Amino acid sequence: MENKIEQFQKKLTDSKKIVFFGGAGVSTASGIPDFRSATGLFMQATGKNFSAEEIISRSFFERYPEEFFEFYFDKLIYPEAKPNLAHEFLVELERQGKDITIVTQNIDGLHQLAGSQKVLELHGTVLENYCLHCHKHYRLEELTRDDKGIPRCKEDHGIVRPDIVLYEEGLNQQTIQETISAIEEADMLIVAGTSLVVYPAAGLINYFKGEHFVVINKTPIHTYLPNAVVFEDTLNEVFSRME
Repeated sequence: MENKIEQFQKKLTDSKKIVFFGGAGVSTASGIPDFRSATGLFMQATGKNFSAEEIISRSFFERYPEEFFEFYFDKLIYPEAKPNLAHEFLVELERQGKDITIVTQNIDGLHQLAGSQKVLELHGTVLENYCLHCHKHYRLEELTRDDKGIPRCKEDHGIVRPDIVLYEEGLNQQTIQETISAIEEADMLIVAGTSLVVYPAAGLINYFKGEHFVVINKTPIHTYLPNAVVFEDTLNEVFSRME
């Protein structure tokens, strides 16, 4: 571990433009469960005749909005969650003068709450919502729910949905292009807290052309660069050892 930490620190020293590509494992230390681990959201019983993946799909949302929002507010909203060491570590790198772009698959907004300046949210954010009828925008704390638990617009009573990417929906093309550009221009890529099994997001790291590649994940993942520094550990464990 110590040898890898030294390699990681040297790569950080030698890099200026850094992309941090993060997944659900970045936020687990903040009390937000991941999806695919043994205790992840997809492994938990939903109490319904549908899996979690089915419930957070576009077709389920349109057909069963009451059940969708019951699950959504119970399992995907964590208003008390605070940034953890991983979020704070990235902010500190910015303070040191590093050009940091964060590409996140998370929807919790914790990178911005920690103070990171450049955050690309591949799957959107629960903090932003909009009316399906008039497109009026609402922050999470502004939502008003009806007696069935469905958020409603104050202007026309339309359903207010979270600005997140559900299953069966495509990623925002502008966000994808900005992500590709950032990864192509980076001299260091840190892939952390993601199993790299969700596409098209996982395929974006293939655009990396730089020299320094670091992977941090509790379980093994495939890496295509032979000189990658790979940590099979939690982000908190790795970042707590960094100077």
